[in-house]
Amino acid sequence: MSFVAPVTIQKITGNNLIEAPDLLAVEEPLEIRLGFGPIDDRQQRSVAVTMRTPGNDEELAMGFLFTEGIIQKPADIISCRHCVQDSAKDGNVIRVELNPDVPVDWSRLTRNTFTSSSCGLCGKTTIDAVMALTPGPISSDLLIEPTILHALPDRVRTTQRAFAYTGGIHAAALFDATGALLLVREDIGRHNALDKLIGAAFWQNWLPLSRYGVFLSGRIGVELVQKSWMAGLPLLAAVGAPSSLAVQMAQEADITLAGFVRDERFNIYSKPNRVSS
Repeated sequence: MSFVAPVTIQKITGNNLIEAPDLLAVEEPLEIRLGFGPIDDRQQRSVAVTMRTPGNDEELAMGFLFTEGIIQKPADIISCRHCVQDSAKDGNVIRVELNPDVPVDWSRLTRNTFTSSSCGLCGKTTIDAVMALTPGPISSDLLIEPTILHALPDRVRTTQRAFAYTGGIHAAALFDATGALLLVREDIGRHNALDKLIGAAFWQNWLPLSRYGVFLSGRIGVELVQKSWMAGLPLLAAVGAPSSLAVQMAQEADITLAGFVRDERFNIYSKPNRVSS
């Protein structure tokens, strides 16, 4: 399944019009189904549908389930694969089979805390919901030089294969204190890109990610801080701006939040001591 789709466009420059080929980022739904229960009474339930760019779907599913508190370790999973019987949906359904002894708290998937910016919950309620799933504020001795952050936008951009073709896709990149990129994942959705990255780290037993930072290609909403907190990430940097609730949650989590990381500058909104001066 391709992450780009060819189209024919009309390009207008001044009064001149020409027909030209172009590429767009693919956006398709992914339904995540969960297989659970004792061996003699297995059940299946659809837990989420997200609009994503196809690719790394297994990582996306695992990252989503981990950051929602449904799974805690790779051993919780028996298998994670596309449902071949749903041929009409062409690879857009993925089923995660849990071990029989893994309990499922469905309230974590129905709380609807992060579905939109108008969910009606106050900031304190939102933060308390995440704190109940985490070990508490993040402890890390990570220290980053400003020059490392300055270099990240260009460094990540050179790895963005899908962005190079379409110009319309987000990236999440895991980096260490030297600025080395360990993982980069792309998706048309910011939250999906981060879920893919966390899912990849989860499957490799890297969690918690207390020795690393994540760079995001867009703005920072509260759901991205929530996912970072669940993964134990001490530093979150992004090209764009954070929201007020994202900053509030980062302060509660002891996450260093850096925004507007571009053009040799950035702003720090919380926990500035992890960036050397």
